[in-house]
Amino acid sequence: MKDHVMNIAGGMFGLALVGASAAVHAEAQVTGTSGFFSSEAAHTYSGEDHWSKFRNTLGLSADGVLNDSLSWKASTWLRYDPVYDNSSYYPHDVRADQRHEFQLRETYLDWSAGSWDFRFGRQQIVWGEMVGLFFADVVSARDMREFVMADFDQIRIPQWAARAEYFEDDFHAEAIFIPFQNYDEIGKPGADFYPYPPGCPAANCRILNERKPRDGNDDMAAGLRLGYLIDGWDVAGFYYRSTDTSPSFERSIIMQDGVPFIEYKPDHNRIQQWGLTVGKDLGEGMVFKSEAIYTQGRRYDVLRFSDADGLVRKDTFDYVLGLEYSGDASSRVNVQFFQRIYDDYDEDMIPDRVESGASLYLTRKFWGDRLEPEVTFIRSTNRDDWALRPRLTWHVNQDVQAIVGVDVMHGPPDGLFGRFTNDDRVYGEVRVNF
Repeated sequence: MKDHVMNIAGGMFGLALVGASAAVHAEAQVTGTSGFFSSEAAHTYSGEDHWSKFRNTLGLSADGVLNDSLSWKASTWLRYDPVYDNSSYYPHDVRADQRHEFQLRETYLDWSAGSWDFRFGRQQIVWGEMVGLFFADVVSARDMREFVMADFDQIRIPQWAARAEYFEDDFHAEAIFIPFQNYDEIGKPGADFYPYPPGCPAANCRILNERKPRDGNDDMAAGLRLGYLIDGWDVAGFYYRSTDTSPSFERSIIMQDGVPFIEYKPDHNRIQQWGLTVGKDLGEGMVFKSEAIYTQGRRYDVLRFSDADGLVRKDTFDYVLGLEYSGDASSRVNVQFFQRIYDDYDEDMIPDRVESGASLYLTRKFWGDRLEPEVTFIRSTNRDDWALRPRLTWHVNQDVQAIVGVDVMHGPPDGLFGRFTNDDRVYGEVRVNF
């Protein structure tokens, strides 16, 4: 099936590119420019007290048209964080990784042809969106250097892709082809939110350089998504074949001067995913949303040393049920329940065979909608593992906002949030749009 998906997608987008090229018959016109500047500071107060962020970001964007059927967009981020220039708290590799960076954001060409829309270039492809965690949003790569403690629009990394969409009444079809993938940014060992494997960090544990596939089919991805609006129910299903954007850590044990050392190498393997998303406006401000994903072939850690690489391939079924209430435009209440079920469970895996959790999100605007307090709480129901994120946003005007907040994580060392229990922080941000 994967070869058919790749061949069909590649052929379809090749024809679309030819059509788009033939349609160009006018000079490019810039129709709009925009940008923002943000300054973010964070101080980590649990564990070893230290400044963990003073990131300054300049975002620039322009869009325009070529003719009646062709349009374009280009955007970029420039970032600099003096914490990683002036502090000796972090290892050299971490400072080099997070000191400054240039990110090409959404930069693409759009072609509209009747019921068909095509997009070619670096773009965000979001197939699912819930509160606080990622579920059916399988296409996006993610910047995980702040775990999930940043806004999702900052976490998501655009993919270089060709996308075709077809619209007919209540039916929507979408096909994507990614010739070479972007992968999750996990940072470097020694960073605050580095996803250490079991047993690390430790004196006898080493993390090797990450392997990101950069050859042929191992670096391609393709998918198909079909959606239909039925009696107010927005239902969509998808199939996606890719290399896992999130790494697994291959383990090897070596002897050095008679002392055993454990080496871990972050690596990525091929997976397949089938998904279903459902949404329904229930009326009177109530909205129901649900996502379900079956993932085949992903690798997970096992604790037994008799396993050659410390990993086992397991199929998983994830689902989330969400209910959101908006009494008016100034308030929201969102509750979610989610589970992951492991097929052919291995007793030496860290998580339980069925992992469950719940989340609560509350917000309400005050003072003419200028002050917006909000709180996000996510908790495992299997163990005492949770994250609490209260924050306050002051909308100074339509172009300026100031934010203060706290990120608190608690749980066992092998918990989703507990592994970062020494990274609790207070933070602030000022953002100016122009």
